[in-house]
Amino acid sequence: MTQPKDRDTDAMHRHLRDVERLLARLRLVDTLVHRQRMPHQELVENITHRQNLGRLRRKLDRLHPADIAWILEALPVDDRLFVWDLVKAEKDGDILLEVSDAVRATLLGTMDADEIKAAAETLDADELADLAPDLPPEIMQDVLASLDQEEQEQVRAAMSYPEGTVGALMDFDMVTVREDVSLEVVLRYLRRFEALPDHTDKIFVVDREERLRGVLTLESLLINDPETEVFKVMQSKSIVSFSPDDSADSAANAFERYDLVSVPVVDSENCVIGRLTVAEMVDHIREESEAEILSNAGLREEEDIFAPVIRSVKNRWAWLAINLVTAFIASRVIDLFEGSIEKLVALAALMPIVAGIGGNAGNQTITMIVRAIAMGQVQPSALWRLLRKELGVAVINGVVWGGVVGVAAWLLYGNYALGLVMTAAMTLNLLLAATAGVVIPLIRQRLGRDPALGSSVLITALTDSGGFFIFLGLATLFLL
Repeated sequence: MTQPKDRDTDAMHRHLRDVERLLARLRLVDTLVHRQRMPHQELVENITHRQNLGRLRRKLDRLHPADIAWILEALPVDDRLFVWDLVKAEKDGDILLEVSDAVRATLLGTMDADEIKAAAETLDADELADLAPDLPPEIMQDVLASLDQEEQEQVRAAMSYPEGTVGALMDFDMVTVREDVSLEVVLRYLRRFEALPDHTDKIFVVDREERLRGVLTLESLLINDPETEVFKVMQSKSIVSFSPDDSADSAANAFERYDLVSVPVVDSENCVIGRLTVAEMVDHIREESEAEILSNAGLREEEDIFAPVIRSVKNRWAWLAINLVTAFIASRVIDLFEGSIEKLVALAALMPIVAGIGGNAGNQTITMIVRAIAMGQVQPSALWRLLRKELGVAVINGVVWGGVVGVAAWLLYGNYALGLVMTAAMTLNLLLAATAGVVIPLIRQRLGRDPALGSSVLITALTDSGGFFIFLGLATLFLL
């Protein structure tokens, strides 16, 4: 049975193939018509060109802004900009919000001031705050000037909170009611809306000073007697709410733990100033996941896969330089034992196994630790407890798998001592990998750094150099 996620992925790829096919047809037909000499060639060329453009425009018009954003990210720069010019202007703002930061910069670079301003003015206050860092300051000022006083205050409030906090993610589009009115009054009030805010599963109940008193679920609103007053059916105990200064990661954990859809955001006086919805949380979790993947590879920021060569080089060079240094150190370790390798050639064939298994085990450990840190389950104070556990895992894996490889080395080379050295070296390198996998992210967390940044690079460096040194050192001591 096809899962919903698979169907969604298939649909996205189908849309991308359709757009690519239409682009290819547009280029091909234009080339053929241009090459052929015929009566009224210019007229034929214009008609054919417009027909193909029309098909592409109709395809884009049917797509959701998020789907168009995904397609733009998957297209080479020239095709991307061509398609971007065909998108209806009213979709520009939503698409700019959906694309990655790197692609957004490319798209904004092709727009004039009036186009950017028109796109920004279609967005809500919280969405505008998300886009503001990428907009030219003078355009942002013009956009703010076009808003009413309340919207200006909302945008400035959202922009005032640091990235990674609830305040930077909260939505200002919400419904509030008083506790002393009847459900019938609430229903009449809701009917005045053209549409309820997205992801509305509850209504926030406030007093005259906008302080949070409770929440009224839509279920309670619909199943109770319309003459019942709100305070009799609202939930006023154990209400989940957030402060704008709370960590977005903590909020995401709460959404997952309690299966939340929307939550009020309150200030220090318990006044409702906004709300957080599952949509913002899903976006935050996805962005954090992507950032963690990039950090593990030593990339500083998200990169447009079709970015110019120089820009990609700037994003990647730092950790490549570090990796080069560590690779040089590993080569010097091998050079120290050149004489041992010359006397026992089997060492050259076996030492990559020791380094490789150590790197794999280290990456497993560091992935588990970084994930636990991201979920708020691990603090630096847990270092020794986690270290003891991971060292225990390393000893068992080292003895078991090191023993398997040791027996294989004995059978291949007829030297049981070489097998014992292989077992010991693998066990020691797994212990080194476990230690590094726990210590590196926890120390980086204690220093206020990203625990995931460059972790796989550091682990590989340690297990390569350490594995070579341990294996060749033991071989020199006991075999030669």
